[in-house]
Amino acid sequence: MADNTITVVGNLTRDPEMRYTAGGQAKATLGVAVSRRWTNRQTNETEERTSFFNVVVWGEMADHCSESLQKGMRIVVTGRLEQRSWETEQGEKRSVVEIVADEVAPSLRWASAEVRRVERRGGDFGGGGGGGGGRQTANEPAAPYDGFGDEGFLQEA
Repeated sequence: MADNTITVVGNLTRDPEMRYTAGGQAKATLGVAVSRRWTNRQTNETEERTSFFNVVVWGEMADHCSESLQKGMRIVVTGRLEQRSWETEQGEKRSVVEIVADEVAPSLRWASAEVRRVERRGGDFGGGGGGGGGRQTANEPAAPYDGFGDEGFLQEA
């Protein structure tokens, strides 16, 4: 069986962005910057490279991320890579690879956290929620929500 699991540890590049499907399903998008440092053996200088990842969080966990996380926090994300494609109104084909989160947590390497257990709401049993879905911008219509039919996204009021 092929496994498509990825874990990244990095800093949030922006506050979580909440949206809701027309059916009321919560979706948070996160930006995570992951930096890697090493010493160049030839120059003996420290070098750094940063990679940026878009993370999609569904359901109750999306609500928790929105309530708990903010730009600059160091987090740990475990999930799976998913590729999503769509076509713009101008007919251009677009594609993106995102991490669909199974777990999101604050990193406690350089910080402490206070954990507060919340009551479970019915219906969301983890596992990353539904399927893909699109991130809507002001100039672009919402992409279809692939997991449960053709639902668009509504921005939180």
